[in-house]
Amino acid sequence: MLPEGWKYANLGEIISHRKGHPFKSNTYKNYGTRVIRISDTTSNSIHSLNPVFIENNGDENLDEFALKHGDIILTTVGSKPHLIDSMVGKAVRIPEEIDGALLNQNLVKLSPNDKFIISDILFLYLKSRNFISYISDLVRGNANQVSISLKDIFAYRVLLPPLPEQKKIAAILSTWDRAIEGTEKLLANSQQQKKALMQQLLTGKKRLPGFTGEWKPHTLSELAVMSSGGTPLSTQKAYFGGNIPWVSIADMTRCGKYISQTEKTLTKSGLDNSSAKLYPKNTVLYAMYASIGECSIASTELSCSQAILGIRTNSKLYFEYLYFYLSFLKEKIKLLGQTGTQSNLNAKMVKAFGINLPPLPEQKAIAAVLTTADEEITALESDLSRLRQEKKALMQQLLTGKRRVTVD
Repeated sequence: MLPEGWKYANLGEIISHRKGHPFKSNTYKNYGTRVIRISDTTSNSIHSLNPVFIENNGDENLDEFALKHGDIILTTVGSKPHLIDSMVGKAVRIPEEIDGALLNQNLVKLSPNDKFIISDILFLYLKSRNFISYISDLVRGNANQVSISLKDIFAYRVLLPPLPEQKKIAAILSTWDRAIEGTEKLLANSQQQKKALMQQLLTGKKRLPGFTGEWKPHTLSELAVMSSGGTPLSTQKAYFGGNIPWVSIADMTRCGKYISQTEKTLTKSGLDNSSAKLYPKNTVLYAMYASIGECSIASTELSCSQAILGIRTNSKLYFEYLYFYLSFLKEKIKLLGQTGTQSNLNAKMVKAFGINLPPLPEQKAIAAVLTTADEEITALESDLSRLRQEKKALMQQLLTGKRRVTVD
């Protein structure tokens, strides 16, 4: 039963649209008027990592393809559908800083008909789980590229509240948007402050109060024992499903700093019949393949794949200090990866890493400061996740009429 005053409409009945222009890539320059391509879009925004421009000399009237702040654009073609930022059907609003840019092909600008729907509500419908699910069921193509027709997009059915109720819904949800935006800024500031702290504390440029001891140069091989893990034969079911955690790089990226639970586990037989080995608690795990430089700490006894190096520090090096030091080196280490189908490290390279080491008490104090910074970041990430979930749940209720608002 429809909420009183609400009605269904096809998306194509309540908007107008403009397809992007087929700009030729051989005309792109590094100056002029910016062109917005599919590759410039992410799931929620437009990035400026590799912008392209055209020299608009007036030979061609391109005004109809110009974008302004707040415009809504939608991708109709996508690549690698398993990656969320490459999916077809992404809805993005044009930020103020790229006002005046031009829309490229395979993108479409959707403009609301203000007799039926306001811009904020249109955007919410395009970001809803229902619309994303609708798109995913209709895309066609292959593993490399997928697309959807405008006919299919415009056939999407929306449930429209009266305009006054739409405006009230948008105003309520904007409260969550402001809270989310504020938390995002706090999180970005905390992450930047931690980065600055690491730069100062892990290089000795800034000393914590009370520490004056000499820092001494070492190679990592002088301070730790290192060995890579292994993988039992996947065809042997008896090797898997035991009580020994087996860390993959995916586990590291999912769990972050500390790891105790893993997606896969080994039996004692799997451990004995492979090059996998047990690492004690507080072993630093270091990714050598794919996501090189990714770093975690074992918070229980565990094993790992051959893509990961287990680093067991001696009495001169505090394991948590090493974790932060390797995390600090991450971007630099990526450049050391061997060229090939993917960048890799090996144990010999890691053993040769240089490290200027403060006395052990200072290492522990530095690690404590950076751990506090991590805890602040984790708390803000939790707040941000909660706010996004609250907005999503409220949006689901308000846009379906399950929860009505009072219009003044």
